Amino acid sequence: TTPDALAHWLDQNPDGTLIAGATDVGLWVTKDFRDLGKTAFLNRIPELAGVTVTDNTIRIGATTTLTDLQTAIAPHYPAFAELIRRYGSVQVRNAATIGGNVANGSPIGDGIPALIALGATLHLRSIDGPRAMLLKDFFVSYGQQDRAKNEFVEAITLPKLPDALKCYKLSKRFDQDISAVCGCFWIVVENGQVADVRLAFGGMAGTPKRAKQAEAALRGQPWNASRVKSAMTALEQDFEPLSDMRASAAYRMEAARNMLWRAWAEGDGQATNLHAVTA
Repeated sequence: TTPDALAHWLDQNPDGTLIAGATDVGLWVTKDFRDLGKTAFLNRIPELAGVTVTDNTIRIGATTTLTDLQTAIAPHYPAFAELIRRYGSVQVRNAATIGGNVANGSPIGDGIPALIALGATLHLRSIDGPRAMLLKDFFVSYGQQDRAKNEFVEAITLPKLPDALKCYKLSKRFDQDISAVCGCFWIVVENGQVADVRLAFGGMAGTPKRAKQAEAALRGQPWNASRVKSAMTALEQDFEPLSDMRASAAYRMEAARNMLWRAWAEGDGQATNLHAVTA
């Protein structure tokens, strides 16, 4: 079938459920015992899958699996690829799709902070045609996205730029675990000053969210330890994290601050490799 046919089906079945990898939707059934009602499987719409790289952009189809995305994105943004490597298991990555990760809007979905930090544009589609927005504007509040009932996620596009992305995931298990905090940062330093910055976090609010006050503390300022510490303090103005089974609010805030410090330390040449064993 085609995206146009899917748009017509969803317009006629606005309460229908779209299923790609079912790594999340499957749990609605097995854990919440939901009746999914009418469903549409997306695996036979080739236009929704795959990664296309041009001179200026990287287009990611909504039903691109995380395994395929990891392979395609690694030459351009290796920190994103490494973040994907820690996403669930091999079996989950082989089925889960980036569009499902975005459309479900989980505040702890690891793909979203990286995409926001990269300045991603989200492409929605309905019977009325396409609609595009910055991905950061898609998430309204917990469980609510800026998407009409008859719209579906069609693709995500990224600017293709010299790599300035850093991604950090904190979870109780290093692999195959849900994040307590995920921080992804786009920091461009020119002539010793921060020329461009986007700091995106998951697990710190009801939605994946940029740290606007911390960004303001860095933008146009010298890239040094003192300025980074000011940005770390400014995170208190950006977030009021919750306590739950994965982490306390205080722990989350301290972890977010330390992720910023780690970004600075790496640029300063300090050893931060978590895989290395040191005395």
